[in-house]
This record gives sequence, C-alpha cells and structure tokens, in this order.
Amino acid sequence: MADKHAQLVVLGGGPGGYPAAFAAADHGMQVVLVDEGKRPGGVCLNRGCIPSKALLHVAKLINESREAADWGVTFQPPEIDLDKLRGFKENVIGSLCGGIEGLCKARGVELIKARGSFTDSSTLELKSADGDVSTVSFDKCVVAIGSVPTMPSFFDIGDDRVMNSTGALELKDVPQRLLVVGGGYIGLEMGSVYSALGSEVTVVEMSPGLLPGADRDLVSPLRKRLVKQFAAIHVNTKVAKLTATDDGIVASLEGEGVDPEQTFDRVLISIGRQPNSHNCGLENTQVEVDEKGFIKIDRNQRTADPKLLAIGDIAGEPMLAHKATREAKVAVETLLGEPAEFDNIAIPAVVFTDPELAWAGKTESEAKAEGLDYSAHRFPWAASGRAQSLARTEGVTKILVEPTKQRVIGVGIVGPGAGEMIAEAVIAIEMGATARDLADSIHAHPTLSETLMEAAESVFGQPTHLYRPKRKK
Repeated sequence: MADKHAQLVVLGGGPGGYPAAFAAADHGMQVVLVDEGKRPGGVCLNRGCIPSKALLHVAKLINESREAADWGVTFQPPEIDLDKLRGFKENVIGSLCGGIEGLCKARGVELIKARGSFTDSSTLELKSADGDVSTVSFDKCVVAIGSVPTMPSFFDIGDDRVMNSTGALELKDVPQRLLVVGGGYIGLEMGSVYSALGSEVTVVEMSPGLLPGADRDLVSPLRKRLVKQFAAIHVNTKVAKLTATDDGIVASLEGEGVDPEQTFDRVLISIGRQPNSHNCGLENTQVEVDEKGFIKIDRNQRTADPKLLAIGDIAGEPMLAHKATREAKVAVETLLGEPAEFDNIAIPAVVFTDPELAWAGKTESEAKAEGLDYSAHRFPWAASGRAQSLARTEGVTKILVEPTKQRVIGVGIVGPGAGEMIAEAVIAIEMGATARDLADSIHAHPTLSETLMEAAESVFGQPTHLYRPKRKK
C-alpha cells in the first residue's frame, strides 16, 4: 500500500508542472506536486530562462556603457565583481522560487521534494535527496519532467572546463578564451554574456548559418553585431575532438579556412536539449515514447496510458517554457472534462541576444517549404523615429500575409525589445487579423511597435515613413 494517495500528482515543478498543479487546485482537486530540485521552478527558473536573462541584462548594460561614448557620454571601463553578480542572479532565482513555494501553500498544493519514478501506472516511488524512500499513488498524473542538455560522449571528457549550459550559468570565472560549440540560441545568449564580461568568444556551428531554422532576414542584423563582439564565428565547421591539457582545452576543428587546433580556457557545449524520459520508470506504464524520447500525446495532452497526461519538453517540440504553461492549462481542463485542446497556431520564439529575435506563426522558410501562397513585407528600423533615438537602427520588422484576404500568417522581428513586441503578432495570428487590422490600429508614437503597423501598411500601400518606388511593368 502506498504511503500517500492523491487525486492528482504532477511530476515536475517547472513552467509546465507548477501551473498545472495550481490550475487543478484552483478547481478543487487534491494535488501533490513532486519535484526533485532543492527549489521548485524546474530548469527554466533555476538553470535556464531566468538566470540567463538576468545575466543578459547585465551584458546589455555593459555594452551600452561602451556604446554611450558615441553619444557624448563616456564611462570608465566596468569593474566586474563576480561574487556580487552571482549574488544578483541567485537573488532573482531565490525570490521567484520562494514565490512558487508560497503559492503552493496558499493553494493547498503539497510540494514534495524528491525524485519520482513510476512503479506502475498509478504509483510513484519517491527518493529524497537524503535517501528517504516513499510512495504516492494517484488517480491521475501529469508528467512534466522536462529536458536535459545534450552532451555527446566524445565531448564528455571528464574535465569541468567543458561545460553545458548549467555549468556556464554558474559563472565560476570569466575565461580569457571561450569556445561555444553550437550557434543556436543558448550558445549565442551565453556567448554574449561572457563576451560582455571580457572573454574572447569563438562560436563554432556545423550548419551554414547561426540560429538554424530562424529567418535569415532576422539573423543577418544579429550576425553583423556579433561579428564585432566575438573573436570569431565559424559556420560549416565541426568540432571533431576535445583534449584536456595543462594549457587549456584543445579543440580539433574541421572547416574551411579554420585553424585545425585551437586552445581555450573553457568550452561550452550548447547543441540542444533532449527529453528527460530515461530512468523515470515510464517503461512500467502504458505510455508510448517516440524515437527521440518524447512521450506521444494527443491534442488534449493525453498519453496512451489512461491515467497519465504529459506536458512541456517531455511532450515534444518546440521545447519552450511558455508552450509548457499553455499545455498545463489544456491538461487540467481535459481532466475536468472541459472541451479543451492544444490548438494554438502561433507559439512565439524569442532569442534574447542583443538585438533580440522574435517570431510567431510561419517563417518565410516554412511558408516556402509548405508551398503556401504568401507575400512578405519588411519595414527597416532605420525609418523608425524611436529606433533612431535609441541609436539602434539595425532592426527589421517582417510580416507574412496570405494574398487573398491579407490575413497575417507570420511575423518576425529583430531589434531591441523584439521579445516584448511579438505578443501583438501572436494575438493577430490567433485572431485571424488582417494586415488592414494592424495598420488601422493606432500605435503610440514614438515606439518601436509602430514598425509592425508600418510593415502592415506596406501590404496594401506605402508605409508613412518609407517610400518604395513601384516597379515598372
């Protein structure tokens, strides 16, 4: 007999797990939230989204203090106090984690800090950090166990100078020479942080360009800025081997025009994440797992096991915190018998580099690959009064519309604050808004959000602040 029974157990306390627990408790369910961390919040809050954004804020401040000389304001070179910087990061994490624990108590959610493993479809074995073992049975369980950084065995050489994203966020020191393996969003974000703090950053990416999968019109302004900040960016390049030496980590590189052997003080492996589906007893349930390790689900977040639902990174791509939070609400509404399903068509993606990249709906490459009939319209931020006043004119706002009704099917933005601006695009796409709807909605002046309005204006006419001569037939 189990030590405890719950109407609902939520396994995993990240941005999918704790919203699911809270939503269920708000509807009167008896909920136990199981999370193996010392603090709830999952990877996102403890070792991902939140600490990285705290450090990126500091990096942006450092970069702006240097750029201010061009505007007539000169600052002394910054002095970096790593202890204080780590303390700032930890205070941010601690405050938010404490908030989650407080909300658990307020909502009557029992938080158990232990690692959970399924012994069957209705029971979890719980192992605490101090070795205590207990069990909890349940009527239903929402599986929200997330993902872990990918670390190929040939990179795992047993030297702590080779880090994953978790190690990079610990900020043990500022290495003189840092190699970032992988030109995706994690690598570029953390590379930006270390570059601002004083590291010479080299990025190596196997594909032909940075941020594979992102719109090239958005990546181009970011790449131009990073070329000035980083020591080197090598695309179409492979890291064949890492070797630990007293002088540093020697990386064997394979790529045209690249020095084949280079030595670095630290190496960050940031080549993606993989679902955390191993060693949690899923094989003892009826859950089906695909070849990539994701739990198979339907549009209601239900698995092949009638007692289990799955949300977040473990339930498939895109592996984004906000997708997990939305899935949490769908899962709970499904448990309550409400007509809910995950039918969102615009999941925003944001890269918090400087400039930021953000997009929602279809990218142009996706539209082409799917054979969609569309037109693309761009508004350069050089024509934005607000961008000029910020001395940040490299940005671009891009809108994709289907030509018949001019309905918005995709939006991409690159520039400072793009992550905040993309929310308007998400609503427009979800609501089936047209370019005319965006253009005729009054946007405050002077703001960067006006660039979305003017991009929409270019669908059926000339934007106010940009003139494009018509092509002669």
